[in-house]
Amino acid sequence: MSPIPPPFQVAIVTGAARGIGLAIAEWFLRHDHVVALLDIDGVTLRDAEQSLNDAARVLALECDVSDPAQVKEAVERVTAHFGRIDALVNNAGVAVFKPLLENTFDDWRYVMATNLDGPFLCTQACAPVMLKTGGGSVVNIASISGLRASTLRVAYGTSKAALIHLTKQQAVELGDVGIRVNAIAPGPVETEMAKLVHTPAIRADYHDTIPLKRYGTLEEIAGAVGFLCSPAASYINGQVLAVDGGFDAAGVGLPTLRKAGPARP
Repeated sequence: MSPIPPPFQVAIVTGAARGIGLAIAEWFLRHDHVVALLDIDGVTLRDAEQSLNDAARVLALECDVSDPAQVKEAVERVTAHFGRIDALVNNAGVAVFKPLLENTFDDWRYVMATNLDGPFLCTQACAPVMLKTGGGSVVNIASISGLRASTLRVAYGTSKAALIHLTKQQAVELGDVGIRVNAIAPGPVETEMAKLVHTPAIRADYHDTIPLKRYGTLEEIAGAVGFLCSPAASYINGQVLAVDGGFDAAGVGLPTLRKAGPARP
């Protein structure tokens, strides 16, 4: 077991090899945590581990969060290495973007297995370890697509909506024993993937719809997760925080009405 100095707590982040997951891991390292990075992509995971360059405080484990045996083994290895678990961030996620009638059952199950089964399995495995040291915090990474429907997201959006309800179920039961469970619902985020697949037209549509007229940053998402895991959020449980620049609040957002806008001085 690796000795952890008293100020440090232990966080597990799934889907931590890149993007939002890696940014969350970096937030924890800046705020007195040691971190276990879980990801199915072993090659990218090793790159992330090397980029963090902190062997004493980082443990990287290849893990498919949809596989109960792999989750069990990973959590046991984290516990053996660090001795405790204080925070779990269920960030691992996949997407299939197809018209509804073109989605196959295999597409559906692929998305549900990671996006919904994964958070269920990881929380079930981590919660008993958290209870041994008095409790902890779980944050599930949902999506604005779990709050509002949109095209091409029948599997992805449904998985995230289900994850939001799973968050509430977990919060009600685990809150009784000292584990808080919350979710964040990111809107469009400036990830490397978004830069590759969002055309100028798509980006313009998002900027037109989001009141803040921009994408979120990785650091903004990580900061929201960190807040929910921190003592500052000690009375927040079972909540969904949309980190979306006002995207969800904008509702229908008719373009003609938006263009009229408020009176300007």
